[in-house]
Amino acid sequence: MTSYELFQMFVLLLVGHALADYPLQGEFLAKAKNRFAPVPGVPWYQALGAHAVIHGGAVGWITGSITLGVLEVICHMLIDDLKCGHRISYNIDQLLHVACKVVWVALAVSTTLP
Repeated sequence: MTSYELFQMFVLLLVGHALADYPLQGEFLAKAKNRFAPVPGVPWYQALGAHAVIHGGAVGWITGSITLGVLEVICHMLIDDLKCGHRISYNIDQLLHVACKVVWVALAVSTTLP
């Protein structure tokens, strides 16, 4: 891949993240995914999982790798759970999500992931 293609992939991953974290998450998932302040009658893990799968779908679609999509789901769930538990701040949450995108681009270039 050329450096331009790598940059393009990174920018698209950031756009995918912005879409998945804001308009596609919505108020319901933002509240329901928090196991520390659950929405009555809504399993928090389903809401958190749904939110993370949206992110994983964006990563898989942009990179062409199901493996990277699955890694995104796992990492996104862990990072968001830390934020919901007030173990990290909103800014650290966003920084970690962007750092994941850097790693996904590096892995997409350095390996032949499915």
